[in-house]
Amino acid sequence: MFDVRKGAIVVVWLKALLLVGASISFALGVSLPLMRFESFYVFSTDASLIEVIVSLYADGDGLLALLVGLVSIGFPLIKLLLLAAENIAGEVQPGQGLLTRLVPVLSKWSMMDVLLVAIVIFATKTSGLAQAFTQPGLWFYAGSSLAVAALSGLNAGRVAQKT
Repeated sequence: MFDVRKGAIVVVWLKALLLVGASISFALGVSLPLMRFESFYVFSTDASLIEVIVSLYADGDGLLALLVGLVSIGFPLIKLLLLAAENIAGEVQPGQGLLTRLVPVLSKWSMMDVLLVAIVIFATKTSGLAQAFTQPGLWFYAGSSLAVAALSGLNAGRVAQKT
């Protein structure tokens, strides 16, 4: 027979593991190189998300740097913090509170950066001018997005069961 208390303990540990894993993966994802560009098999460039934002700002594209920083780092970080607060707070009434209303809005931006980097890599490879290769930062960033999505799903399942 299935023990409900053991199932609840497993869910709590799974949420804790997802939250810690998402946090570590997010930190590594924004600081490690996302992609590597090689042109003429001699010149190569690695770029992390933070380096891209700093470079945009240094080149005079402050508005673009702000936009990329908000969508790439700001929104995912806020979502991660809100999910942590939601899980620490415990019982959440369905549809009430800032947390339960804001997390779904931020969820819409979760995988956008991973998709954009994939498009850039595809465009670079098909142009013939350079080669582009994925780097560990992209995989950590994607892993963080997936862990946050799984955590959101577990929380949504919990709220749906209470109604």
